[in-house]
Amino acid sequence: MRTTFLAAGGALAVLACPALAQESEGPPPAEQTTVYDGDWVTVGAGAVYAPSYDGSDDYVIFPVPMVMGQIGPVGISPRGGGVALDFIPDPEEGVAFDLGVAVGLNSNRANKIEDPVVEAAGELDRAVEIGPSAGISIPGVLNPYDSLSFNLDAKWDVAGAHEGMVMNPGISYFTPLSRGMAGALALNAEYVDDSYADYYYSVSPAQSAASGLPLYQAEGGFTKVGATALLGVDLDGNLANGGLALFGVGGYSRMLGDAKRTPYTSLRGEADQFFAALGVGYTF
Repeated sequence: MRTTFLAAGGALAVLACPALAQESEGPPPAEQTTVYDGDWVTVGAGAVYAPSYDGSDDYVIFPVPMVMGQIGPVGISPRGGGVALDFIPDPEEGVAFDLGVAVGLNSNRANKIEDPVVEAAGELDRAVEIGPSAGISIPGVLNPYDSLSFNLDAKWDVAGAHEGMVMNPGISYFTPLSRGMAGALALNAEYVDDSYADYYYSVSPAQSAASGLPLYQAEGGFTKVGATALLGVDLDGNLANGGLALFGVGGYSRMLGDAKRTPYTSLRGEADQFFAALGVGYTF
């Protein structure tokens, strides 16, 4: 479920990318007026069909709210269950750097557990994760309006749930497909420390007694890798003027290491994880 939030968050980035303010014909970009000239905000909501927890083979539907934009010098980007703030303004041309803070709510195995055996092991507390976020975006890779981005978030739980650290490196490629349509492909991974792995993937004596699952001690490392395809379509055929747009997301991830070997995945779930999402966003 955590990976699903991250990928669905990227869908709104497709809908609200200022690169769509440009087009191959017409006046120079400096003479164009778009919704992205100055402050702008995109808000959205979608429905996601995804595993009920990381490693589950039971699927559920749940809502996902999103927000992104630019307010003064601060950029706002969607993240898993939260947002990232970028405090470095992007240049009008050339390579852009991001540096700021990311915050998210981790609800893995906190609710919507469909498997009765895993549910018997007990629901977990929600974690509030905060930490630095950094990235770089390179424009004009294959055409004048596309971009290739690299990003890394490193966050620590401050709510006393897993009390550990999680890192999310990612690579994404964005390109407009027409004046009113854009697409993106993203690759992502997750790396966690021992505290995180122990909380979500170990089976303690108490959990084993309650559920019948065998004891298991998990250690940190890479827990998953995945790929996501995104598509955004503006309802009036012009993404540059804001308004309503639809987005669709489809993705796959593979559990790794102890996140794959834990009984929650190996005995009660599945290492292959799929998800899909549909939603709407409004930019003003």
